[in-house]
Amino acid sequence: MTAKILKQQHLRKAILRYLYYNGALSLADLCVHTNKSLPVVSTAVSALLEEEYIVEYGLAPSTGGRRPTTYLINGDKKSYMLSVAVDQLETRACVYNLRNEPVAEVSHLRLNLAGNPEYLQQLLEFLRQTIHHSNITKDELLGVGIAMPGVYNMKEGTNHTYFSELGSLPKLLSKQLGLPVYIDNDSRAIAIAELHFGTAKGFKDVMIVNIGWGVGLGMIVDGSLFSGHNGYAGEFSHIPLANSNNLCSCGKRGCLEVDSSLLVLVAKAKKEMSFGAKSSLEEHFKDETALPGEQLLNAASKGDPLAVSLLAEGGFMIGKGLATLIHIMNPERIVLSGRGASAGKIWLAPIHQAINEFCIPRLSEQTTIAVSNLSKEVQLLGAAALVVENSSFELT
Repeated sequence: MTAKILKQQHLRKAILRYLYYNGALSLADLCVHTNKSLPVVSTAVSALLEEEYIVEYGLAPSTGGRRPTTYLINGDKKSYMLSVAVDQLETRACVYNLRNEPVAEVSHLRLNLAGNPEYLQQLLEFLRQTIHHSNITKDELLGVGIAMPGVYNMKEGTNHTYFSELGSLPKLLSKQLGLPVYIDNDSRAIAIAELHFGTAKGFKDVMIVNIGWGVGLGMIVDGSLFSGHNGYAGEFSHIPLANSNNLCSCGKRGCLEVDSSLLVLVAKAKKEMSFGAKSSLEEHFKDETALPGEQLLNAASKGDPLAVSLLAEGGFMIGKGLATLIHIMNPERIVLSGRGASAGKIWLAPIHQAINEFCIPRLSEQTTIAVSNLSKEVQLLGAAALVVENSSFELT
């Protein structure tokens, strides 16, 4: 393949990504985004129209002259992404089209990630079933995007927290599924979704806090995802700030996570109730069909005193950690995202309190804190974006 053809394919893939992230754009918009001339962009757009990856959408708003035509991703194009959100207790999967519209309902599977030697085989069967029920063929799938927790080495494709002995997970899963597989840490995937579709959109320097069964961090630096040398950047939950000396899942003591994660807060709630504390959680936790962390968040949102107080404790510790990071990064915005963002307003007060207590005012007053405007499926959106970022799209 000649260098000229490679450049043309690269440009077309870039145009598709810009349309995927931004919606309808004109030729002039695409010239600005790609830093290419109008004739070059027009040729690439014509090719994408012919291949039916994009369609003419309509006319852009008038700016005084002739209104330009805008272009949009073709939602009817039979090209899809299988998006997978893995966490410690549950795995979710959904097939999306190129407009990020789900073509079927999200599939859920209760599956413990830690200490489960059968996890990958169970995951593979779950994904095969999800593809089967979607009525989409493998030829129509651009690939599989998986966002999962753990210390993930992007260069090696190794998850050192859960599957270090297996080597490259993308290669292993791709061989089993017969599809391209793209994997990244869950917090970085969530950061991608927030940057392009959510509350971080339009900001250059942002910290996205993934509040879930653990506590993670995705960092946007100068408008781009920051991953560090091997992809380890953002291990926020292992900053040694805990008030207790409890052992963390990483093997160290005193990590922020042991005082602030949803799993820890659930354990604290159960301990408090065993000592006589009254809470609606006592009845909620009897329902084993619901995840205990979700029950804690729902109870807090409904004003349960024990649930609210526990989230306040956890939020204060998260805020203490963020105060440290504000001194280092000086972000424009901090976004609270992930599963725990459904109780975002309850987190805000203690986080602000900790930042006010531990952060230099000149820095903290320049940082806004916002709750994600995306649904709890933000991790799935981030996983789908992994496919768009890496797929070849099979352009001719």
